[in-house]
Amino acid sequence: MSESRKPAIPTVQLENDRVIVTEWKFAPGAETTWHRHEYDYVVVPQTTGKLNIETETEEFEAELVSGVSYSRTKGVKHNVVNQNDHEFVFVEIELK
Repeated sequence: MSESRKPAIPTVQLENDRVIVTEWKFAPGAETTWHRHEYDYVVVPQTTGKLNIETETEEFEAELVSGVSYSRTKGVKHNVVNQNDHEFVFVEIELK
């Protein structure tokens, strides 16, 4: 985590033998910190805006639209940063 960035706030809403559902709330400039998913996952944005995605090999901006889901496979080490001047929220569903 960058010294100037605050951590995003994860709240696990549900965990069972099939899924982990986590709501992520990002203040402006907040980040997830570097992590790697153990499971494939789906992200459901609750806010529209841009997030900066950092991986070990690239950095790019992702435009997310509230209610428009996308999926990712497990294994890529990454960090997600809120570049908006407003809070950004998404729900992440990890598939066990």
